[in-house]
Amino acid sequence: MFVDRVVVSVEAGAGGAGACSFARFKYQPKGGPDGGDGGRGGSVFVRADRNLATLLDYRYATTWKADRGGHGKGKTQTGRSADDLYLPVPCGTEVRDAAHGALLGEVLQDGDTLLVARGGRGGRGNARFASSTHQAPREWEPGGEGQARRLELVLKLIADVGLVGEPNAGKSTLLSVISAARPKIADYPFTTLEPNLGVVGLSGRRSFVVADIPGIIEGAHAGRGLGLRFLQHVERTRLLAFLVPLDAPDPQAVYDQLRHEVAAYSPALAEKPHVVVQTKRDLLPQDAELPRIAAPAALGRFVISSAAHEGLEEFTDALWTHVSALRDAPEAAAAESAGWEDGEP
Repeated sequence: MFVDRVVVSVEAGAGGAGACSFARFKYQPKGGPDGGDGGRGGSVFVRADRNLATLLDYRYATTWKADRGGHGKGKTQTGRSADDLYLPVPCGTEVRDAAHGALLGEVLQDGDTLLVARGGRGGRGNARFASSTHQAPREWEPGGEGQARRLELVLKLIADVGLVGEPNAGKSTLLSVISAARPKIADYPFTTLEPNLGVVGLSGRRSFVVADIPGIIEGAHAGRGLGLRFLQHVERTRLLAFLVPLDAPDPQAVYDQLRHEVAAYSPALAEKPHVVVQTKRDLLPQDAELPRIAAPAALGRFVISSAAHEGLEEFTDALWTHVSALRDAPEAAAAESAGWEDGEP
């Protein structure tokens, strides 16, 4: 089962209480205060794990608590600090405060860690309160409470190219042909019920990741069909590929509708670079005139047939060219920014 959005409750551990104690040793019947401090409570972290692909583990286990710190003891012994609690999640997970939706952070690469609930500090023992004028203090502090909050975990898959199209546009077939992914393929709408990822391997050790999401229909941005739920999985892509089947009654209207739904869902997503892919070339005669699509903002237009493996090499090579350029763009911008900061022209 693919689960990409869950709400969990987390609670960090409370700190241990400080001790109120006085030294009682042989030949020292009236020793001074020696109460130790309490230990720190365990904090809660979210950590990215590349071996996970879903948030299923948190569908039923919705409450997570870290241990509390140990209490202080005599002989100025500090209580044991509790171990921190780590919640493993897939790479690409956003963490939000469920109460008001504020973004707390995200974990993108394997091993990325985000603090979501801080453990309580340990209380001070009575030895901490001793002074020249207050030599027998009986004061001590309780441990601080651990932070508690409700979190919304949202998984957004990390891919280079996102395939966007209506149901039965040929997205899953295309992904199965150009990669080793094996999504479900059938001749009825909404075959794809969850996102699929595939790695496209080309010659020269070139590769990029493609994401296939369920079909987009009119009104998807408002909750119709499965599009609203899964459009989030193309938010992190560098490039969008709009798939328009050649057997569509009005290919131009299909393309315009897809662009409209993406823009209505997220204006930032609509600004991403994109290409137009006309699929199912094998359904038309070889000498048939192919319908044209007006897409001035597109980086390119491709005509392919996944079933006949027609036009795929040109298509994947072009995707690699665009993806590699987009990968290099942030690095070049960062280098240029660093140059300006160093005072270089």
